Amino acid sequence: MAVLPIRTFGDPVLKERCVEVERIDSDVEKLVRDLKDSLPRPGGAGLSANQIGVIKRVFVFDNEGEIEACINPRIISMSEEKEEDNEGCLSLPGPILSVPRHISLELEYLDLDGNLRRVRAEGWLARVFQHEMDHLDGKLILDRTDRESRVEALRMLEEGWPPGGNPSGGGEL
Repeated sequence: MAVLPIRTFGDPVLKERCVEVERIDSDVEKLVRDLKDSLPRPGGAGLSANQIGVIKRVFVFDNEGEIEACINPRIISMSEEKEEDNEGCLSLPGPILSVPRHISLELEYLDLDGNLRRVRAEGWLARVFQHEMDHLDGKLILDRTDRESRVEALRMLEEGWPPGGNPSGGGEL
């Protein structure tokens, strides 16, 4: 079991676009184990490889209590309709920001056995997938919110508020 530190705002690795996994081997299996071990329970809905310092297109997510891995994920389709909702981020401890997201999508990815999977997601799960895909593309929720919210969040981060993270106790992506 390896619980690795989650990289936080200011770490340049969070702004890098992750590279495709060329083959699923013992290194990728270890990466998935590390991601699963490092995902805070309770509280974390997903965790991307670059959040633990690895620039690979891999993330894990909580699927009703089971932690599942997505390798080389890509969004196949998204609804035109979007919805704004609050999101936190493990790499931005503290701020909760209103972020617009597509309300449904179809995601294609490889599982650890190399099988191609396709899943249709709506609501919260669709939001989690979009959040983690943003991480793999080097984007944060700061890049998705309005200017006023971004300025306030940056102020909070500079001041180190709140100590210990999210004051609301809500789930973070």
